Amino acid sequence: MTEPAGGTATKVPNNRREGISLGRIAGIRVVLAYSWFVIAAFTVIVYGPVLEGQFPNMGIVAYYVAFAYALLLLVSVLVHELAHALTAKIFNWPTEKIVLNLWGGHTQFEGFTATPGRSVLVAMAGPAANFVLAGAGWLFILAADPSGVPGILSNIFVWANFLIGIFNVLPGLPLDGGRLVESAVWKATGSQEKGTVAAGWAGRIIVVALAIWFVLLPLVRGDRPDVSLMLITVLVGSFLWMGASASIQHARLRSRLHLVNADALAEPAVGIPESSTVADIRRLSPQGTPAVILCGPEGRPAGIVDVAAVGSVPAWAAATTPATAVSHALSAGAYVPEWSRGQELVQYLAQLEGHEYAVVDHNGKVTGLLRQSAVVSAITGKEMRRSGRAKVQNR
Repeated sequence: MTEPAGGTATKVPNNRREGISLGRIAGIRVVLAYSWFVIAAFTVIVYGPVLEGQFPNMGIVAYYVAFAYALLLLVSVLVHELAHALTAKIFNWPTEKIVLNLWGGHTQFEGFTATPGRSVLVAMAGPAANFVLAGAGWLFILAADPSGVPGILSNIFVWANFLIGIFNVLPGLPLDGGRLVESAVWKATGSQEKGTVAAGWAGRIIVVALAIWFVLLPLVRGDRPDVSLMLITVLVGSFLWMGASASIQHARLRSRLHLVNADALAEPAVGIPESSTVADIRRLSPQGTPAVILCGPEGRPAGIVDVAAVGSVPAWAAATTPATAVSHALSAGAYVPEWSRGQELVQYLAQLEGHEYAVVDHNGKVTGLLRQSAVVSAITGKEMRRSGRAKVQNR
């Protein structure tokens, strides 16, 4: 599966926390998530006894073969994701990393400009690679006619890649086939967001269809349920439903990015030198409006005046109390041009630690104060309720 970069920039990850680094292939970082060991253990526990029952002479070796099966699946998924990444390189789409995890894996890209056609090509490269692997395995079986453990693993390899390919071309997100639906609607409407929403709903329909086919119909027929199959269906269905829902949500958020405009969302503000006093602040902002931003020697925004702190300074001390005593520092680089907008603005702000940003004009003069809450409200269409969060935290 492919995972295009969203509306926020990615911070430098903690490699130990996200998984085990397997190095780089063609310059692309590959990470084995710790969750992969869960599916590996599940494969051994479920498939080991099946092999032991079919081949009683294998004994404990059956479980080693089951683990080898998990490794073959891992290799198949890695080739699938590499196909995405290498195809994307043709279009100069930068790949951040490939992650192999509980659900198979995904390729995470950095920011890029997609088109419907290119999106489909990158998405379909993954399943195509699995079909090639399945065909190569089938030719090997025909030529070598392997028996014993090599024969078992060869057949597993063929069927695993064939099923991975078939499953991923199903027309719904987060599966690769969902990009076909997305691109078709995108091409027809001119809106990628509408395409993503349509593909997300198609993914939800696939989940419902899988639940009906593998869970509901056997129960209606009165068949004895296959616990392993039902568990796999529930797990896969949950993953697909969450992925489809996330795609729909992200598309709706992207559709509102045009509302993120530094100049429009900022509240009025004035900039004064850090050498100013509380008396200067009260003269410029007698009622706490506009906001007051302190600027360093080079004129760069460095801090924000705290209105409550200004109010606590006695009148007789205002002229001698430095402005820095009633302010808090801005994060490094926490200022943006007033013409900044859309995804680029959101990506930049996502890299900063603070929640407040100075807005400056073409001459570097402070014109406004942009708060993270205003940006979030513009994207989500909902007001941030700080008091509600505070109540939850104090419980």
